[in-house]
Amino acid sequence: MADPGTIVTPYWELTFDADGDPDGRERDRLLDEVTDRGVRDLIVFAHGWNNDRSGATALYRRFFAPVPKLAPKARIGYVGVIWPSMRFSDEPIPDFPRSVTASVAARQGLDQDTRHALLETFPGQATVIDQIARLLDQRPPEEAELEEFGRLVRELVELVPGGPQPLFAADTIAEGVPQSEPVLFTGDTVALCDEFAQALAGLQAPGEVAGFSLPNPWDGARELLRQATYYAMKRRAGTVGERGLGRVVGQLAGRAPGVRVHLVGHSFGGRLVSFALRGLPEGVRTVKSVTLLQGAFSHYAFATRLPQDPRTGGVLQGQHNRVDGPLVCCYSHFDQALGTMYPLASRMADDDASVLGLDLGDMLGAKWGAMGHDGVQAVPGTQALTLAGALNGQLPTSGCVNVDAAAVVRRGGPPAGAHSDIVHAELARVVLAAGRIA
Repeated sequence: MADPGTIVTPYWELTFDADGDPDGRERDRLLDEVTDRGVRDLIVFAHGWNNDRSGATALYRRFFAPVPKLAPKARIGYVGVIWPSMRFSDEPIPDFPRSVTASVAARQGLDQDTRHALLETFPGQATVIDQIARLLDQRPPEEAELEEFGRLVRELVELVPGGPQPLFAADTIAEGVPQSEPVLFTGDTVALCDEFAQALAGLQAPGEVAGFSLPNPWDGARELLRQATYYAMKRRAGTVGERGLGRVVGQLAGRAPGVRVHLVGHSFGGRLVSFALRGLPEGVRTVKSVTLLQGAFSHYAFATRLPQDPRTGGVLQGQHNRVDGPLVCCYSHFDQALGTMYPLASRMADDDASVLGLDLGDMLGAKWGAMGHDGVQAVPGTQALTLAGALNGQLPTSGCVNVDAAAVVRRGGPPAGAHSDIVHAELARVVLAAGRIA
């Protein structure tokens, strides 16, 4: 059913819980109505960092707004995916209202909006969240208190409803190599917070030479909480994609085989729609395009073999071949969340014993990159285009395509940079071009 605030029609919302189970009534309404409404092309958009349904719906409303004029003769239907993720309040979305002023104090403590988001994302953990908030506010000097903070963060994240799901925890699979616990959850909290504090200081004052005093480890504590939380959201995105959206797309193919499906995902939503490919029933070829906007997952996710380790392949290796059309990855070097914080957190979440003590330059190397920072990597035949080139008819009709979207994805301050600066008519045009929607 269309939301009264939307300006595109027909529009449906499709809600999933943390285990990937869809709202049955919403799913059935979509399956029942999509053919009756004469839909030929169905654009399915999954949000990334987000705190509530209204925020997700506002994103969809604004992103879809130019589409009817861009493709006036196309018979397009629109689906907004709603899934339980969260966004910290100091990560503003350009042009969207903000309820909390981003200040150093807000980024170090736990403001009311972020606290509420944590309570919604991790139900039943109010006591743990209260203790985390108290330590962030008080910043006690004893290292034992910082270690206690780390313990509480790990307890919060590991008690996600449904329990740990290691299958969806990483973006690479090592053949015959035992997987250890991520350093992000087992390492020394003081050392981890030190690294985050130094990285944040670099984002606040890029290019400046550090003085004699090092940042307080507590300056990185909130970032440890953020990244641990996002590790859980990253894992959840894979679950919802494979066990939820992929199955619904398969059901849609059985009910309305003539409807062409186009998957679009922002941030962790990019991971969600990519994992939906793995959840498609055998033989389903109705997905005609995938467009990733600032995808927050490994740029090696689709690789068969990694350059630095031939035993290891991407968790989605070969899945791009399930798209009957192109898989387009839009990226921007203005995305600080993926250019700096993602590789640091990914390095900490890996099973590499040498995870600590490396310099920032090494951290930003190819091994730890994200889709939304430099595009799909290690997939033979991947083509690279500028945004102008993609919009001027050069977009291939199959295979992986990297599109440098920095011409428009460029606004936003630390710590996320331009990560959420995706509401642009140019990006809507990329979605239409990828899907060959006239």
